[in-house]
Amino acid sequence: MKNALYIFLLFALNILPAHSATTPWWLRPTVCRINPTNCYTNMTYGYFIEMGNPESWDTTSNCWGLKLICPDALTTGGNYPVAMERAEIDRGTKIKSDYDVNKLSVNRDCFGARKTSEGGAKVSVNGKYVNVWCSGILDNPDEILDNGEIVYGTQPTCQTLARNNFAAVENGRCYGKYYASNQYYIECGNALLPTRLIVLNGADYTAPMNGAPTTLSAAEKLFDKMYSNSKTQKLKYFEQ
Repeated sequence: MKNALYIFLLFALNILPAHSATTPWWLRPTVCRINPTNCYTNMTYGYFIEMGNPESWDTTSNCWGLKLICPDALTTGGNYPVAMERAEIDRGTKIKSDYDVNKLSVNRDCFGARKTSEGGAKVSVNGKYVNVWCSGILDNPDEILDNGEIVYGTQPTCQTLARNNFAAVENGRCYGKYYASNQYYIECGNALLPTRLIVLNGADYTAPMNGAPTTLSAAEKLFDKMYSNSKTQKLKYFEQ
């Protein structure tokens, strides 16, 4: 019986090394294995994971793999992404409230993109959602996003936009539409959106307006006079 057991062990020892050489260690039938239910389901972009590297071990989740959080999303800032455990991310004490650490950055190298609404046409800045302006509208943008630009402080007004022939109209995933000054006049009130967009049809709105009617009755009187003059000229120059 002992001889038979010894022969079996020798046979097993001759086979196992060949099997181990082709099978990854985490797929081998070892006694201790990582429970994959504690891991992230899809660790591709934006994760720090090196099997066997203790620095990429999530102690609270008992699993390999840490999320790389973008420096812009961290209260401490910095120049490089920081690998963080899930429990630390959930506490949120080191993450700015304007950022969503479940979304990859534009470069897809870390997590932490600005929170958005209206399909990305608005983003969160200091706890409030502001317009994302289409590229080229702002004179001095504070931040450039993949679909436009934003300012952190004082936002553009109808008047400041109109000076550059823009109106605060939603234009895809950003705000701002151009209206050529020789075709349109942007009339502003107190709101961000213009009160009226006047089609000029070749008229020069900057021309002197001396004697122009200022009330409805004055305008009706002027049109009656124009009609009367036109009728007189027709009778004078055209045969009946």
